[in-house]
Amino acid sequence: MSVSGRLAIRRCGQRGQSTVELVGLLPVLFAVIWAVAQLLVAGAASEYAGHAAEAGAVAMLEGGDAVAAARDAVPGWSRSKLAIEVDGASVRVAVRPPSIVPALADALTAHAQARAGR
Repeated sequence: MSVSGRLAIRRCGQRGQSTVELVGLLPVLFAVIWAVAQLLVAGAASEYAGHAAEAGAVAMLEGGDAVAAARDAVPGWSRSKLAIEVDGASVRVAVRPPSIVPALADALTAHAQARAGR
């Protein structure tokens, strides 16, 4: 068999290889994108929890409704996932980030606390 004949056999055996590799890589790529997006949403939930707790404490200092102020301090999507607890001069807030996996959302729930006064 000549050299050109062997190269032709090798080229035929390699056909479609990149397509197979791409199809095999797509689930990994989607998992990485989903994980990064989930971490970004969890980080946002942490920021929102801190803002809500501080807003509730400030409202408490001014004689207002701490729960309403904390609820108003977060964007619409997180209001339904918000838990606010007022105990004396302390405001505790928990924000559960949205997730496809509920157990993961529970694990990534952000908590924050702020005190009104000393």
